[in-house]
Amino acid sequence: MILKITDTARNYLTQMTEQKDRRYVTLSVSGGGCSGFKYDWDFTDTDETGTLVDDILVLDAMAEMFVFGCTVDYIQELGGNYLTVVNPNATAQCGCGESFSI
Repeated sequence: MILKITDTARNYLTQMTEQKDRRYVTLSVSGGGCSGFKYDWDFTDTDETGTLVDDILVLDAMAEMFVFGCTVDYIQELGGNYLTVVNPNATAQCGCGESFSI
């Protein structure tokens, strides 16, 4: 499997797609952020633009090499709730977890 989605993250993504009246969440990687690359989240109704993971997440084809072996998780803390990508391939990551380098 290219990428794993925890049950907590899957539940959150399902809730978000229902609220946005969309079928899938998309994950892509683009240049930017303080560490070189950043994760970009969005919504779509088609899975034709990438790889479908767990029937909820469409992974951009260009992002596959950056997130192979990663885990998407949803964290609930006192300070806030957020999606995170646990990337064992990253050599550096910014403090907020939004960007990374490989």
